Amino acid sequence: MLEETLRCLAPRPGETMLDGTLGLGGHAAEILSRLSPGGELMGLDRDPEALALAAKRLDGVGGAYRLLHGTFDRVGELLKELEISSDGAFDGLLLDLGVSSMQLDRAERGFSFRNDGPLDMRMDRGEEESAASWLAQAPVEEIARVIRRYGEEPQAGKIARAIDRGRREQPITTTAELSSLIEELVPRRGKKIHPATKTFQAIRIAVNRELDCLRDALEKLDRYMKPGGRVVVLSYHSLEDRLVKTVFRDRVREGLFISHPDGLQRPTQTEVQSNPRSRSARLRAVVRAGEAGSST
Repeated sequence: MLEETLRCLAPRPGETMLDGTLGLGGHAAEILSRLSPGGELMGLDRDPEALALAAKRLDGVGGAYRLLHGTFDRVGELLKELEISSDGAFDGLLLDLGVSSMQLDRAERGFSFRNDGPLDMRMDRGEEESAASWLAQAPVEEIARVIRRYGEEPQAGKIARAIDRGRREQPITTTAELSSLIEELVPRRGKKIHPATKTFQAIRIAVNRELDCLRDALEKLDRYMKPGGRVVVLSYHSLEDRLVKTVFRDRVREGLFISHPDGLQRPTQTEVQSNPRSRSARLRAVVRAGEAGSST
């Protein structure tokens, strides 16, 4: 949803914008190209590998940018380390949530059951707890709660108990081991969606604290945005979208933000055909209340 994102963000020369989920820099490159002269892009990602690859892409665009390593709920802390005030720091802010295509497609990252690899799922491999280590020590009740809450999986209890039985025999350390265990328990029976999909999503969210990070970041948005500043969030499952919708609604009611005229969009059929992963995407956007260019 690149065109829709750019239309809502409306980057202009001289502005400062944050891409809080930089990935490979696709969105960032287009934003950066519209900020010169005089503007600056800040790109943030928790995956050091993504930062390195995005830097090469942005170098080819030209313009001022700087990259930060961390989660988007820590924007204020990261700016403080650079001796930059986070108050009214940005004219635009983008969060493109979830796992990136690069992470999904590489078996060694352990996000997908489509290719066998280590059961990792960490967006930042510098963090200690992988999916395998979480599964090895989490109580069965906690596993069931995570799968039920973050995967909205009706068979959560059954799957958690099967995982517990399986790990008693031997550690579950690969994506194939986990997906096979679930598929034996909950057969496809002609369904298009693999029976392990919701469980993998749930464990990934738990390991990376995705919803906690998102909630914390959304609660702080009013501090970071200049009056008239645009915020765009792309979400890919109902839990994310529900949280974004609720916080945006509350902030509009409080008078901190106003609704963006293009504030709710879904991908076109053409985009879904060319990029099937976009089919569940939801774009939501709001604007910081106050006159653009004012200090209050």
